[in-house]
Amino acid sequence: MKFVEYVKESYNELVHKVSWPTRKELAQSAVIVLIASIILALIVWLMDWCFENIMTFIYGLF
Repeated sequence: MKFVEYVKESYNELVHKVSWPTRKELAQSAVIVLIASIILALIVWLMDWCFENIMTFIYGLF
């Protein structure tokens, strides 16, 4: 009995109480996530490139 009541209350909350984002808000959020992901990927790539050059220099000395 409790499970059925839980499902009914969950459905009611999803339909009537949750404020879903509009298409415009969702698109803006997606763009922000995309830009942040690209920036983070560039930072990681730059760190990797620097580390590779440092290690190449260090191993070139020996």
